[in-house]
Amino acid sequence: MEILGIGAEAILVKTKFYDFEVVRKTRVRKAYRDATLDSRIRSKRTILEAKLLAYSKCIGVPVPTVLYVDAHNATIIIDYIKGKKLRDILDKLPESDLRKIFHAIGREVGLLHKAGIVHGDLTTSNMIVSGGKVFLIDFGLGYFSKELEDRAVDIHLFLRALESTHPNHVKVAFDSFVGGYREIMGEYVDSVLNRVKEIRLRGRYVGERRKRKYKEQSFYKPQQNCEEKVGM
Repeated sequence: MEILGIGAEAILVKTKFYDFEVVRKTRVRKAYRDATLDSRIRSKRTILEAKLLAYSKCIGVPVPTVLYVDAHNATIIIDYIKGKKLRDILDKLPESDLRKIFHAIGREVGLLHKAGIVHGDLTTSNMIVSGGKVFLIDFGLGYFSKELEDRAVDIHLFLRALESTHPNHVKVAFDSFVGGYREIMGEYVDSVLNRVKEIRLRGRYVGERRKRKYKEQSFYKPQQNCEEKVGM
């Protein structure tokens, strides 16, 4: 067995299942939650993730295959995708490959959104390049929705992840993504992108308000000596 990751929500382990290389994902118990409620939440999230993966595969999106679901123990077993995370190879790719990959990602996200699936965590860490395809993984934060706002938030978070992780490739990557997304969603993409702009403006407005508030408090607050600041 090999631990692939330990997150706030789950532990991922690479192991064997009937001689197949698989990933076993188990949602961890939250001590701060009531035990019965916690069990119910983890069970529902496990079932939902399995459904999201199954539906995604059914509509032609490259995702891991669900092999086994144990809702009682909040565990899902999926096939192991051999490849490299896009995050780790993106900076080494020539621009032509970069455009092809993000165009493909745009099409895949378009297929998800058209079918009413929101991924919830579109980052290059959750994309594996394997066999000429880009596999989307980790639907742990995903859900079913055809709301414009939810689709826009999905893309907003993707764009923000690109800006923070791959700032030198944002324009080429996102433009290619939008091109692929448009092939599936048609002119509806304009409505989504307009909502993305609105969401980004909301975030800037809130951020500016927080900055102004902080500056005002810092300016008007009387200076205290060190003993007062630490409560001595």
